[in-house]
Amino acid sequence: MDIKLITDILFALSAIALMLIEIKWDMQMMQQNSYRNERFTKWLKTSSEYASSGRLMNLVLLMLALSTFMDSWIVEIILSVAIIAKCISALKKKYKKPLVFTRRVLRLYITESLALIAITVLVGFLRNQVFEIGLISLFVSTFSYMATLAFNNLLKPVEQFINDKYVKDAKRILAQMPDMKIIGITGSYGKTSTKHYLYRILSEKYSVLMTPGSYNTPMGVVRTVREMLQPYNDVFIVEMGAKNIGDIKEICDIVHPQMGIVTAVGAQHLESFKTIENVQRTKFELIDALPSDGFAVINNDFEYVANRKVDNVEVKRYTVMPKDAGDYHVEDISYSASGTQFTIVGCDKRIELTTRLVGECNISNLLAAVIIAMKLGVEEQKIKYAVSRIEQVEHRLNIKRTSTGITIIDDAFNSNPDGSRMALDVLAGMTNGKRIVITPGMIELGSKQEYFNELFGEHIASACDIAIIVGQYNRESIVKGMNRKGMDKSKIHTVSTFAEAQKLMLSLAKAGDAVLYENDLPDSFK
Repeated sequence: MDIKLITDILFALSAIALMLIEIKWDMQMMQQNSYRNERFTKWLKTSSEYASSGRLMNLVLLMLALSTFMDSWIVEIILSVAIIAKCISALKKKYKKPLVFTRRVLRLYITESLALIAITVLVGFLRNQVFEIGLISLFVSTFSYMATLAFNNLLKPVEQFINDKYVKDAKRILAQMPDMKIIGITGSYGKTSTKHYLYRILSEKYSVLMTPGSYNTPMGVVRTVREMLQPYNDVFIVEMGAKNIGDIKEICDIVHPQMGIVTAVGAQHLESFKTIENVQRTKFELIDALPSDGFAVINNDFEYVANRKVDNVEVKRYTVMPKDAGDYHVEDISYSASGTQFTIVGCDKRIELTTRLVGECNISNLLAAVIIAMKLGVEEQKIKYAVSRIEQVEHRLNIKRTSTGITIIDDAFNSNPDGSRMALDVLAGMTNGKRIVITPGMIELGSKQEYFNELFGEHIASACDIAIIVGQYNRESIVKGMNRKGMDKSKIHTVSTFAEAQKLMLSLAKAGDAVLYENDLPDSFK
């Protein structure tokens, strides 16, 4: 075997490996964009992925492969080494939200990969050129997102057939449990925490199942029903997420909830919803789907909840502070190092509670859960006990203390205008030392993105002593807001990554200081 054939094979195999890795990255981003081509395409444009450094490097390698200024076998060795190094680097890279190899991902990944390998190998053999297998694979690696879009579209009928089959099976299972109480929870924010709190309280009296993790899509709910629901479950708590009008209705058409909670209507996912009126319309799809003997619990602390008329079911409105804005409100809130004491007042009841949770948003979420628990007949003593034992939900205003005496406020799951303000209020109350915030800002706010991040910057200036802004995506807007409020520029730090932010924080913080992690953007944002 001559050296040219050996280098041809080496180049072809390394290029195919690179192609498979690039397709895997496409799968990761397609999954994060809900397998919707329009969202994936929008991500390509906003992130400039089609002209990323990795894609450009692939293009340079492709141009080198087509060059003739060196002996071809020497060029192939150089190419193969560069490609293998690139593959190793990609495989070692850690992601904040890695690809989850669901059955759908596997179907898409295997179909696309096998088809592209077959095409490249077939062309190479037809032309009797092993080198061209590598050349075509390198070309596909550079523009793999186009193939991913095409194959995702091609497999849509298959996925729809499979989904319809699963939905039908989930409906069959639910129909066999007519006595089970199904509770839907939605909202621009707070729904996951409320779900966990309600689960803990109701578990004092009932056998309860809740949708796990972020299983708040139609197929996530279907999977929960098919894989986790047991015949002895008394209550099924369903978290319902949405990015478009009709998303909540789609879930309701599957599970048919009898009770529903709307935790908030605010400026979240405006990139897809466009207007807050569309957000309101979508969140209230849950309440509109309830039967005439159903029960709704809605949060009047938000304007676009308070101004929405509900007359199809019994409804209880709640607020954290104002007494005249709802059926239930909270009094006597007292924060301490061990948590919060507060009193729920409404409908001729007063319940004094103690919780390990802090923050106005957590008290609001607890209030919604308690109202549902009372409606379902959970005794007051059991409610008090459960609330006192509720653990903080990870990355949602979760407070920890390090061995070095630094208080960490972890609100990194996501961020929104109201939630970020509440988190900053908690930080502002930490007066024993310096108050430090680490944040990349807020996303998915559409045309209001710049406005809300500037406002966020103003709140940071009022609540913090030191600000560390991560990445470039919202940097200009946040800094502009902090400058407008006159924050000392020497206290404003900008870094590229969270690793840099962490290193800087450790050099600035000492015992007694408090650090707020507000949001943690996924890898699709820089």
